[in-house]
Amino acid sequence: MGDIELNSPELFINRELSQLEFVRRVVAQAKDDTVPLLERLRFVCIASSVLDEFFEIRVAGLRQQEAYGSMQRGPDNMSPTDQLQRISPVVQEIVTEQYQILNDELIPRLDKQGIRFLREEDWNAKQKTWLKRYFNRELQPIISPVGLDPAHPFPEPLNKSLAFIVTLEGKDAFGRSSGKAIVQAPRSLPRVVRLPEESSTGPNEFVLLSSIVSAHVSSLFPGMRASGCYQFRVTRNSDLFVDEEEVDDLLRALEGELSSRRFGDAVRLEVDDDSPEELTRFLAAQFRLNPDSVIRCDGPVNLMRLAAVPDLVERPDLKYPGFTPSIPEKVRNADAMFDAIRSGDILLHHPFESFAPFVDFLRQAARDPNVLSIRQTLYRTGTDSAVVEALIDAATRGKEVLVVIELRARFDEAANIELANKLQSVGAQVVYGVVGHKTHAKMCLVIRREGRSLSRYVHLGTGNYHTRTARLYTDYGYFSCDPELSDDVQKVFQQLTAMSKEGKLKKILQAPFTLHSTVLELIDQEIANAKAKKPAAIYAKMNSLVEPQIIQALYRASQAGVKVELIVRGICALRPRVKGVSDNIRVRSIVGRFLEHTRVFCFENGGDRKVYLSSADWMGRNFFSRVETCFPITEKRMKQRVFRETIEAYLADNAQSWELNADGSYTPKQTKQNRKSAQENLLESLAEASAG
Repeated sequence: MGDIELNSPELFINRELSQLEFVRRVVAQAKDDTVPLLERLRFVCIASSVLDEFFEIRVAGLRQQEAYGSMQRGPDNMSPTDQLQRISPVVQEIVTEQYQILNDELIPRLDKQGIRFLREEDWNAKQKTWLKRYFNRELQPIISPVGLDPAHPFPEPLNKSLAFIVTLEGKDAFGRSSGKAIVQAPRSLPRVVRLPEESSTGPNEFVLLSSIVSAHVSSLFPGMRASGCYQFRVTRNSDLFVDEEEVDDLLRALEGELSSRRFGDAVRLEVDDDSPEELTRFLAAQFRLNPDSVIRCDGPVNLMRLAAVPDLVERPDLKYPGFTPSIPEKVRNADAMFDAIRSGDILLHHPFESFAPFVDFLRQAARDPNVLSIRQTLYRTGTDSAVVEALIDAATRGKEVLVVIELRARFDEAANIELANKLQSVGAQVVYGVVGHKTHAKMCLVIRREGRSLSRYVHLGTGNYHTRTARLYTDYGYFSCDPELSDDVQKVFQQLTAMSKEGKLKKILQAPFTLHSTVLELIDQEIANAKAKKPAAIYAKMNSLVEPQIIQALYRASQAGVKVELIVRGICALRPRVKGVSDNIRVRSIVGRFLEHTRVFCFENGGDRKVYLSSADWMGRNFFSRVETCFPITEKRMKQRVFRETIEAYLADNAQSWELNADGSYTPKQTKQNRKSAQENLLESLAEASAG
């Protein structure tokens, strides 16, 4: 079978369709009876959020390519038009299933638990009175309805904002009657309103803002009657464009672009399922969208707004059990993090183990008079961040604080601009990485005077320095004072801050320089070992696998007899189990309570296994247009631990595992007998006792 062309389009799954398969797996969590009821509601919302970003970025990009007549095709050889035609029916299917789950399963079950979403026809007299007052007090003063006529052209609703098209009968004070008006819901108000105790029959009765507006919309048009009120939402192109070769101040250029994100070209229109066809066509025409871009919603047009409900409801029995992340004994017993790190490298597996040791590490560095310098990369941190507060504290105490902030972290640009300004105001040196390359590496370097010499302590991670996501994402954090590793980290910081040439690194594999070529070399070594009858296998866990050269190398490895076990959470363009090409490749996806985010690459290496942790997925952008780090775990017991907790545990999972088929679909590999959940088992073995 050696004559098979490994670059054949038939051997590559389209990345956009693969992303939609991931959304299907998220929606499946909402159907799973083993998932607590309020968490099932959360999964419906998560799927909606993923689809939002998919349209804002991926579909928007395809539409631009189509509009410009681009003939660009990926490894699968699908044109932008081909992809858009394939995407539309799949999205319609997914959305239909979302609303079916919500309406037919979740809302009735929540109702039985006393968690109710009341429609207008369900309101009793007390509730009607309270809601009328709420409308008059909170909504009417700030809503500005627009009647459509030649003097009032169609307004431009903000990206993903709730709006209504209203049909009117009668004439206003000026004798006008266009028959249509647009009402935009204030973004400042919650989309889910809890009824007060005196007006409800239970503690958890809610009314959607859309229902409140619909019930009282006629009062916005005195003397006229609203004969219909239908919610809609438009999704816009949200990919920021900054010509990095032309700007001299990236921060100011991005600040200018952020405002345009709210009014980009429309890419999707969601409308109320009851909206008459004539009105739906009218709306689509206003946004210059074809029928394939219109989605009818049998319920709230923005399901993500329901994500607030689980947090508003005090029902621990309907949520995942709480837990307390553990802190390793070695860290607990040390007087300071520096002492703990000097006694040996430390590996933390989040969220099962706490992120607090890293925060403590920074806080202690800020207050330690012997610490001279702190260098840190920040990609996503959140605005109220303990990490940022520690860096601010260090800067105000006179430490040399250098922070590399990635301003172009998608949808966190505004927060990162605010963060940059805050750090600069206290004297921290802030840089924005390298033009043309996002700084995605997760690194921290602390330089400390110890006796007559300077010692360096590093932290490297697979995930962001974000205290909240450290409880929601699986990631590794690694502390070391190894001189070679520390020297590598310092060199990478020098590259990011000064215009220095690529320095040769001893341990770290770095994108865009050595990571891609070294991964190919490691795969080729497994091929050579297999041919030499030595132990040969590749185990890799990541978020996405797309890069064509890596995929072709994995196909060659499979053809040579190398066992390839891949755990890919989201997008995977590789086709497994293709006869003569990928017979020895198996791809699994785990979707569960925590978002799988660890990147772990293991190569059998003839029996002397190599284990790497990385900030990078196997995607073109990670290899060639981002600054990434991939670092080896060399201590024997730590290597065994990473392999056991990340590879063995996830390959054995039969509770939340899906297997990728050659046609791009996924088959659930789940059983109720002898159930093994990698996430649940890691919680049990690593986290402290349940917090209730």
